[in-house]
Amino acid sequence: MAGLRVLLDPAKRGREAEMLEAKLRERIVGQNEAVRQIVDLYQTFTAGMSNPGRPVGNLLFLGPTGSGKTRTVEALAECLVGDARAVVKIDCAEFQHGHEIAKLIGSPPGYLGHRETHPALSQEALDQFHTEQLKLSFVLFDEIEKASDALWNLLLGILDKATLTLGDNRRVDFSHALVFLTSNLGAREMEGMLRPGLGFAPAPAAQEQAVASKMGRMGMEAARRRFTPEFMNRLDKVVVFQPLGDAEMRHILDIELAEMELRVQRATGAAGLKFRLDHHAKNLLLAEGTDPRYGARHLKRAVERLLVQPISSLLATSQVKDGDQVLVHADLAGGRLLFLKRFEGSAPQTKTAAGGTAAA
Repeated sequence: MAGLRVLLDPAKRGREAEMLEAKLRERIVGQNEAVRQIVDLYQTFTAGMSNPGRPVGNLLFLGPTGSGKTRTVEALAECLVGDARAVVKIDCAEFQHGHEIAKLIGSPPGYLGHRETHPALSQEALDQFHTEQLKLSFVLFDEIEKASDALWNLLLGILDKATLTLGDNRRVDFSHALVFLTSNLGAREMEGMLRPGLGFAPAPAAQEQAVASKMGRMGMEAARRRFTPEFMNRLDKVVVFQPLGDAEMRHILDIELAEMELRVQRATGAAGLKFRLDHHAKNLLLAEGTDPRYGARHLKRAVERLLVQPISSLLATSQVKDGDQVLVHADLAGGRLLFLKRFEGSAPQTKTAAGGTAAA
């Protein structure tokens, strides 16, 4: 009698992986491939199937500035350990000369001041945010193309054997670490192929997919030209981040406004200052904050300049206080936001960034 056969589904997510994916998608906009790769590695780790002789994952993120490469790593740390500062971040622009590597691994014994040199990549730094439930570290090498040959040699050992030897011969174990590397390689070529939909009507899905595929090939070609085969072979995955379109920028604006609301609550207490932006105010922020060359970073600067700073001034000058309601409208001609304090039973007063007052 033949045994019963049941078709299994290896693409199914576990409960922890599903929760991580949902949290990441709340924070990361327009980069589904990066989220998928991270969740796959995390599920392998939680299942106990990670290679014990290598890091949990080695990921290279390519793409234009402001597309969310660094933010993705910080969001992962927020989701898993509740703190973006859990990421051990190495800015490779600070290690363009071989002697600067001592800041990472410490000076060897016998060198002047070696006891005062505290290595940035120590085991204590990696394990600082470990808990009984999750022993996982996050290491980010930012702008990896700027690294010196000395840093490259260290990286090859970390990515392949999950081991780093410090200046005093102590060993650092990276077998419980996710290692991320970011680079802007290929970004210049991608600028001429910005994804349709940036400020215009959305492009057909097939056209958008074709553009994304071509950008992916551009990024891979740029990486292969710059990095050696031995380095590329040590990577688990290369993810090319896509430039952000109009729909993604609107979503990011909503996230920024939600984060700003939390900042206002922390500054004003439980009762808090309430503020609401109308459609025109959001459009003004998007118009001022949309620049294909700088991505979401330009939008963040626009929110700080046009919204955060004026509201800070209103709070500092006691024009608004706890429990007040502020409506934010747009002065399209002047390219600024207008702030109206709502009063019950009387006409609200308009507060502009320049300090003027007028009845609404």
